[in-house]
Amino acid sequence: MKKRLLAAGGTLAAAIALVGCSNDAEPGSANDGADGGRYTYAVITHAAPGDAFWDRVKSGAERAGDDYGSTIVYNGDPDPAKQSQLIDNAIAQDVDGIVVSMANPDGLKSSIERAVAEGIPVVTINSGMERSKEFGAITHIGQSEAVAGAAVGDRLADEGKKRVICVVHEAGNVGLEERCSSAKAAFGGALENVQVDGTNDAEVKNTLRAKLQSDSGIDGVLTLGGQYAIDAVGAVEESGSSADVVTFDLSSDVIAQIKKGAVGFAVDQQPYVQGFLGVSALYLDSVNGNQIGGGEPIYSGPAFVTKENAEAVEKFAENGTR
Repeated sequence: MKKRLLAAGGTLAAAIALVGCSNDAEPGSANDGADGGRYTYAVITHAAPGDAFWDRVKSGAERAGDDYGSTIVYNGDPDPAKQSQLIDNAIAQDVDGIVVSMANPDGLKSSIERAVAEGIPVVTINSGMERSKEFGAITHIGQSEAVAGAAVGDRLADEGKKRVICVVHEAGNVGLEERCSSAKAAFGGALENVQVDGTNDAEVKNTLRAKLQSDSGIDGVLTLGGQYAIDAVGAVEESGSSADVVTFDLSSDVIAQIKKGAVGFAVDQQPYVQGFLGVSALYLDSVNGNQIGGGEPIYSGPAFVTKENAEAVEKFAENGTR
């Protein structure tokens, strides 16, 4: 097994200075590393096909790879068995580190623990924060779904909502379920989960339209992904409902709807940051033996985007980084 902690010509400060830089680092910088700085990191998520959220995670990871002169191998699959196989493949390829999201921690446990046992550092992102340390990961980078869900529930209560549906677009995703349950606990009103097929936007809109048409008392729709907020806006319009749409996660389309008033707010967990910092954590471990986080998660959110601050983040959303 190759040695994981390689000596580097740069210090921690030099490694951090690489953030935002391209591959034109001076000779002898941390970008060179002991073997030319060319590390290979696998980024393995539970991304479903067509989910724009994960495109931003991938972009962040690839930007970090470019900045650090390293290779990023990105793969995603919503099936935990297939995601586990992707982790096993990365172990077999002897990568220098693995970034992984854990929507179904139990399904990935043996593969992640195998990577750690073989000396491959692992960083978890997005989902599975509560199990990350147990599995041996360096740290977790993401959003506390309990904190974010409670913040949304409080806000819905402050806005006077009475009956809200929470739209779950991935079956079995523990993070999404926690968002809804935490929002419900803080809300105090009636909050019902509605399961949809997140791989089919037309079907999402049809399901929500039917639900709104059958229950005129629904006054709020909480979606758990930006693209599903757009589906919900269409469902509200087509059903004649007066329900307000709010959402987790962000996109340029969501910002446009916030500015129009069709979406009340979005909770941004900054997926680009999750990808970028996930790779950064592995790189610092590779070049300098640093393990960030102090054994605790590193939060990438939540942050509320409303009509008041939407324009300030719009240019970044248009770039595909927010």
